[in-house]
Amino acid sequence: MKKNILKLLFLLVVLFVYNCKNEKKVESILEPQVEIKEVVTEASIVIDVITRSMEFQSVDTISSGWNTFKYQNLSNETHFFLLDKYPEGKTIENTITDVVPVFVKGMDLINQGKSEEGFAAFSALPQWYFNIVFSGGVGLIAPKHTAITTIKLEPGYYIMECYVKMPNGTFHSAMGMAKPIIVTDEVNDHLPPEANINITLSGEDGISYDKPITKGKHIFSVFVKDQKPHENFIWHDVNLVKLEETANEDTLEAWLDWSDPKGLITPVPKGVIFLGGVNDMPAGSTGYFYADLKPGKYAFISEVPNSKSKGLFKVFNVHD
Repeated sequence: MKKNILKLLFLLVVLFVYNCKNEKKVESILEPQVEIKEVVTEASIVIDVITRSMEFQSVDTISSGWNTFKYQNLSNETHFFLLDKYPEGKTIENTITDVVPVFVKGMDLINQGKSEEGFAAFSALPQWYFNIVFSGGVGLIAPKHTAITTIKLEPGYYIMECYVKMPNGTFHSAMGMAKPIIVTDEVNDHLPPEANINITLSGEDGISYDKPITKGKHIFSVFVKDQKPHENFIWHDVNLVKLEETANEDTLEAWLDWSDPKGLITPVPKGVIFLGGVNDMPAGSTGYFYADLKPGKYAFISEVPNSKSKGLFKVFNVHD
């Protein structure tokens, strides 16, 4: 009897020690996952957008309110999409007849080294073009990558476009990457995601964020404090980019200006991997984007000329 009790006690002690050790192992394995789940909740309802070549495959109609876009770039080139809210009565037919020829002519002159004449050609843009409201979208995203961005949309007629350029200088929008999207009066009940890092975007103060950026999954909010057209007519936005050892920051800065003959043209600068972001939005707007960061060197950069001097090019490191 005494031996049986001793055996039982011995087994209990062994089980206790075993469970404690394994409990610590399980906690050490699960702890970061639990932390990520508490901080980052994946969007349950998304609008799928897919590019395989020079097109946007997506639905034609969406409800107004908060919408999360999951953009899969399955092509071999870097793309983005910007949602342009058109003035009432204007459609993609007006884009084809009134806008595309002007940009093609202006860009041809710029590519020939006649920048002054090229910019003068843009004065032929119709007045209604300047009433377009840039309403957000997915930032630049590398080939075979996926970007997720959440924005709030008002009812109206939109054009989803990408104006990255082919090696010969032709805009992707002229190659088929311009798709009408109707946002209906029906308001959905979606809520914006809960961000764990907050970015403030300003043409006056540059890009700032509220805490150090660590490895792992994040949802970034982007608040547009102010907005204005820059020298290339584009508003400031936020693009997340991974910088490999071969990346050159000056080359990247110049490439982000479409009005430069070598700007926004395929291929992207060496050592640069674009990971999405939030495209141009009006002042007072907030958008969100998702990212899963590995250790390395990164940057937030706006698609404007001289972004460094404007504080719109911020390099940061993510540590292991």
